Amino acid sequence: MSAEIINAVGRRKSSVARVYLTKGTGKIVINNKELADYFPQREIQLKVTEPFLTLSLENGYNIKVNVDGGGFKGQAEATRMAISRALVKINEDFKKPLKDQKLLTRDSREVERKKYGQPKARKRFQFSKR
Repeated sequence: MSAEIINAVGRRKSSVARVYLTKGTGKIVINNKELADYFPQREIQLKVTEPFLTLSLENGYNIKVNVDGGGFKGQAEATRMAISRALVKINEDFKKPLKDQKLLTRDSREVERKKYGQPKARKRFQFSKR
């Protein structure tokens, strides 16, 4: 058991993130790019690292992520959920603090489809009586 790899999947909107966690120095690689290169916005980077900040494990693990579908916010939240699930696989004691921060809960809200005869999902064209 030299380099044990723990993997987990996280989903959000139409994004799916597969995370591979190994012991290491805290390096995060998403789709073969560094975290700062893949998510240039600081607040999105914080969303990805939130599970480590919650457990104060900043530099304990190296993470490799394959994320697909959706936009950057959905991808970041899918990654966050996958990291949280992987950490719980490592140590069951991490479950309570992560669950308290709602990092293990799947946010199932998705975009409602557009309907015919309407400009958007719920918006309607202006009604004219005459």
